[in-house]
Amino acid sequence: MQQVGAAALSAGKTGVRWKVFLMMLFLIALNYIDRASLSVAMPLIAKEFDLSPAMQGLLLSSFFWTYAMMQIPGGMLADKYKPRIVIACATVLWGLSQTLAAFCGSATTLLLTRLGLGATEAPIMPAGGKLNANWMTKNERGRGATLLDGGAPLGAALGAIIITWLITAMNSWRLAFIVAGVATIIAGFYAYRFIRNTPREHPSVNEAEASYVEAAHAAEHSDEPANLSGRTMDFFKYRSVWCMALGWLCFNTVFYGLLTWMPNYLNKVHGFDIKQMGGATFCIFFSGFVGELIGGWISDKWKDAGGSANVVMRTLFSIAAIIATASIFSVAYVKDPLTVVILLSSTLFFLRWCGLYWCVPSILGTRNKVGVLGGIMNLGGNIGGISVPIIVGLIVQTTGSYFLALMFFAAAGVGLLLCSNGIDYEKKLPV
Repeated sequence: MQQVGAAALSAGKTGVRWKVFLMMLFLIALNYIDRASLSVAMPLIAKEFDLSPAMQGLLLSSFFWTYAMMQIPGGMLADKYKPRIVIACATVLWGLSQTLAAFCGSATTLLLTRLGLGATEAPIMPAGGKLNANWMTKNERGRGATLLDGGAPLGAALGAIIITWLITAMNSWRLAFIVAGVATIIAGFYAYRFIRNTPREHPSVNEAEASYVEAAHAAEHSDEPANLSGRTMDFFKYRSVWCMALGWLCFNTVFYGLLTWMPNYLNKVHGFDIKQMGGATFCIFFSGFVGELIGGWISDKWKDAGGSANVVMRTLFSIAAIIATASIFSVAYVKDPLTVVILLSSTLFFLRWCGLYWCVPSILGTRNKVGVLGGIMNLGGNIGGISVPIIVGLIVQTTGSYFLALMFFAAAGVGLLLCSNGIDYEKKLPV
């Protein structure tokens, strides 16, 4: 038996865990293509349904009501039923919600489909965080987290191009929504066929890869605290959990603010038409995708070289928050459209380093609590998703300007800096 094990290890380990996370990158990208489709199509929908800026903000916000509400339940489902089935079911159901949106005849029915989209998309990120804990070693989770979360800017970038192209080619935002929804449903079935809960369960993983991950997990779990309380509410006793949730809220305030209102901002303030909006949005969010992958790579390489978790994470988060804040602040004072796009690209490039936040649930939580801790984090973050579109809509309607909205985003960047430095990245919590 030992000879078989030695032979398997000497043959070299497979890299299926990276393929699993490329699959998650694809699913999260679809997730954001679907949720961003309303922002891209909003100028057309607002004209068809005669919507005020405040009502547009309400529609853009509605997705996040159920998305936030279902975060902790989604994490609990991932912990109880394992991530594979949760990811697959969520993907199929949100694809169905996206398809149904195409048949809406009023703002009210469109709002209902957005509520359905939020509820069904909610479990994907907590389940992905659980998958990161199950498949990746301690020094690989930075790249795992940024591949997982990198789907957000990639989906926003591709969504701008794909949805814009579909609307233009089909001369209909409704047909564009149908195509996007059906593609998502198909992807959900494929995800179920490919993803497994652990490396040992996957038919393409060899003994070397399974043993490599299991040995790393055994060493990591040996450091878990004893006498766990087992009560989820006990997480809220710890500063790190509050800073994690509030930091993710600040991050999402900037990201979702740009995701939901940037196309309208470029259209109203700088005169971009729908094709120019699509191109600019692609450049801005694709910069975020590249930045996210670079941030994950730096994190893991620095830790491999001996950097402590606190030094690595606090330094990277500080650089990201400072530069992103300075960039978004500068946008308010720039009139040249090209410079605005460059500054917004800089904002997203550095802001998306904070995709590393998806390492934090596995850093703070024991093996059976990673899903629910990811749900707590994303609940905090998506309070920003609920409030920001409405706040920005009211600011724009009241002032007739985006200046105060950009200052609001800059203030959130400062909050991200403070909260990220309040987390202890080297201590598991006894919960």
